[in-house]
Amino acid sequence: MAELNTGMPRPTILVVEDEAPLLTLLRYNLEKQGFKVDEAADGQEALMRVAEAPPDLVLLDWMLPAMSGLEVCRQLRRRHDTRALPIIMVTARTEDQDAVRALDIGADDYIAKPFVMDALLARIRALLRRTGGVAAKGMLAWHDVTMDQDAHRVFRAGRALHLGPTEYRLLEFFLQHPGRVFSREQLLDAVWGRDIHVEPRTVDVHIRRLRKTVNGEGEVDIIRTVRSAGYALDLEHA
Repeated sequence: MAELNTGMPRPTILVVEDEAPLLTLLRYNLEKQGFKVDEAADGQEALMRVAEAPPDLVLLDWMLPAMSGLEVCRQLRRRHDTRALPIIMVTARTEDQDAVRALDIGADDYIAKPFVMDALLARIRALLRRTGGVAAKGMLAWHDVTMDQDAHRVFRAGRALHLGPTEYRLLEFFLQHPGRVFSREQLLDAVWGRDIHVEPRTVDVHIRRLRKTVNGEGEVDIIRTVRSAGYALDLEHA
C-alpha cells in the first residue's frame, strides 16, 4: 500500500483511461478526496504500471486502444500477485450482459458512463474498505494533509502540525467536508456547539491561527475565504 511520509496509508488508484478530459476530471476528484493517483492511457501501459508499482485499486476503462479493459482484467486475474487486486470497470456499455461479462472475468464492480462522481467515489471507498485498502476509521486525509483521530496527530507533507484544541476541531470538520463552503454560523454550530454563545467573528480569529500553523513557508494556502459566504478547505483559489 502506498503511504505518505508520515507512514500513514494513503491509497493509490491507477486510472486506466484514454480520454484525456475524463482522466483529468478523475484525477482532480480522487486527489481532492485524499487518494494518490497513477495513470495509464492503454492496456499495455496499465500492466506495466501495475508491475512496477502495484496500486491499491484499478479504475479500468473497457474501451481502450490495442488491448481492451477486459483483456487487462483477465491478465491481472491470471497473475498470482494481482489475483486479488481490486478492479472497477468503467464503460459506456450499458447492457446487463456487459456487466455480467465484466464481473465474470474478474472485475469487482462495474459502473456505466456517464456516471455521477459521488457515486463512483462511494464505490471506490466501499471496495477499498472490503479489501482492507483504506485507512482506519480514525484517519482523515486530503491533499497532503493527514489527521490520525485516534492518536490526535496531524501532518502536512510529513511535517507535524501542533494545533490548539479549537483549531484541531476546525481542521477535522473541514477534512470531513473538503471543498464545501461553511458560513461562520455553521462552523460555530459544528465546532463550538449550538448551546455555546460565541461571537461569529471568533471564527475568523481561529481560522487565522489555523492558517498560520497549517500553511508552512512555500506551501499553498489550503483554506479558501469566500467573501460574504464563509470558509472552505479547497485548492481552487491557489
